[in-house]
Amino acid sequence: MSDGLSPQKTRGMTETIRISLDVMGGDNGATTVLEGADIALVRYPDIRYVLYGDKDTVLPMLENFPRVKQASTFHHTDVTIEMDERPSQALRRGRGKSSMWQAIEATKTEEADVCVSAGNTGALMAMSKFCLRTMANIERPAIAAMWPTMRGESIVLDVGATIGADAQQLIDFAMMGGAMARALLDIERPTVGLLNIGEEDVKGLDEVKEAGRLMREFELPKLDYQGFVEGDDLGRGTVDVVVTEGFAGNIALKTAEGTAKQLAEYLRSAMSRTLMAKIGYMFARSAFQRLKEKMDPRKVNGGVFLGLNGLVIKSHGGTDGEGFAAAIVLGHNMVKNGLTDKLEQDLSVYHKNRMPTDEENAS
Repeated sequence: MSDGLSPQKTRGMTETIRISLDVMGGDNGATTVLEGADIALVRYPDIRYVLYGDKDTVLPMLENFPRVKQASTFHHTDVTIEMDERPSQALRRGRGKSSMWQAIEATKTEEADVCVSAGNTGALMAMSKFCLRTMANIERPAIAAMWPTMRGESIVLDVGATIGADAQQLIDFAMMGGAMARALLDIERPTVGLLNIGEEDVKGLDEVKEAGRLMREFELPKLDYQGFVEGDDLGRGTVDVVVTEGFAGNIALKTAEGTAKQLAEYLRSAMSRTLMAKIGYMFARSAFQRLKEKMDPRKVNGGVFLGLNGLVIKSHGGTDGEGFAAAIVLGHNMVKNGLTDKLEQDLSVYHKNRMPTDEENAS
């Protein structure tokens, strides 16, 4: 149902970007979602929202965000997916009825261009796969993350959608990450590397070595394969796209987040230890502020579900309004730059001409 707030208009008529929000998702409640929506709307007035949540919770809060209210359509939902629910349980309980499901489904029915949720990751992926289905020739979706580096930003995937991947799936990840780099980083021919335990061709898991062989021998459309990269290459920005499977990718992501927090705590402790340190901080305040902004994980918040017939973004569940705004802006920019079209075109060309894997040859 709709509460009669400002109706959405078609994107073709207004050139707006329509974003569906699971207002009930996340650790910090609806206020964080609405605060983030407000921040993003100030930066990009062409955004229009489709909000899904419990009316008794959301509508009173919405009065505190008049810009969001004016730019939104609201739909009441009876079910909220809990952060600790098992994906299978969430799918059974929330299919068709929850704020999460309906926000996803809005991209399928074309009421929205992209969905953003800070809810349960497993449930969001399960519902997204069930509702939207995977794109043609894609066996598994991936979660792609923007990664701050010494030379700008890179894209890393998969960072936790599924554990394990065969050679063909790793190549599909490379294709999807390349399309994302072209759309968001404005790089016509992104460089790609496979995350491994060494740069030598003989090292690593068989699936990674097989993927590397195929990527060397077959020129991938609009990609420049650079070979294997190691963990320290992530921060250096050695390549534009780093490809791995979800287990290693998620550990790398969480390690980087933890290291950033650790360094920030070290700096705070050091700068407050002595009077001279405090005086030194006063003189170097602007430099430390730039460092803080560079290390702020909120700036790159938002994991993109790639490989589905629709765009879904997972915001960190514990983020604040600024972080949730970053996830919304990421969705806005993906739609604005035609990510879906680039994905479909690149994957179509690749799968039409691709080389078979050793496993396929053996069968």
